Amino acid sequence: MIRQIIRIDREKCDGCGQCADACHEGAIAMVNGKAKLIREDYCDGLGDCLPECPHGAITFITKDTQPFNPVPDEIPMLRKENVCDCIDVVQNRPNSKGEMTRWPIQLKLVSMKAPFFDGADILIASDCTAFVSKDFHEKFVKDRVMLIGCPKLDKEDYSQRICEIATKNDIRSITLVRMDIPCCSEMARMVKEALMLCPKDLPFNIHVLSTDGSVVG
Repeated sequence: MIRQIIRIDREKCDGCGQCADACHEGAIAMVNGKAKLIREDYCDGLGDCLPECPHGAITFITKDTQPFNPVPDEIPMLRKENVCDCIDVVQNRPNSKGEMTRWPIQLKLVSMKAPFFDGADILIASDCTAFVSKDFHEKFVKDRVMLIGCPKLDKEDYSQRICEIATKNDIRSITLVRMDIPCCSEMARMVKEALMLCPKDLPFNIHVLSTDGSVVG
């Protein structure tokens, strides 16, 4: 159908993210440091994002595209802040083969106000940990909401993001699983710093795995 949607000039975009925050439908996400219209059918064409852009990178266009698809009430935030097409995967689902019942799990992708955080025990796992422990799900993931990240590969300081997740949600505890290697100590620093910044006093545990999968700390 022919209708009005937004267009983002990525050359003008400086990656401030204000448009993504202003988009109530979750049509805009930050991809590789730039704003991107990730789903045209999420864009209602009303342009709440336009006045938020400080560089005039957003304009209206009229084109033949999909009809507007309102975001279901139960998962509005999950489409807003994620930065890849995995946002269309079911966010909360029964699973008889393992403990992975929520998606996405990457720290950089998950919404900081995802509904599955409320009342949850959080597991933050360094990327490699699941590959060295043959019973990783049974030992660590069961009954927890898992988030993963790698301080060396992601090259991000997740301290503030973890703090915001803990502050904005009714989280019961945080558990960290990391490798017994130097770069993984940075993940421990991030979580500890996040808890220092967080106004809540949350129970916190660390498990350290050796490269053969055994728990050494």
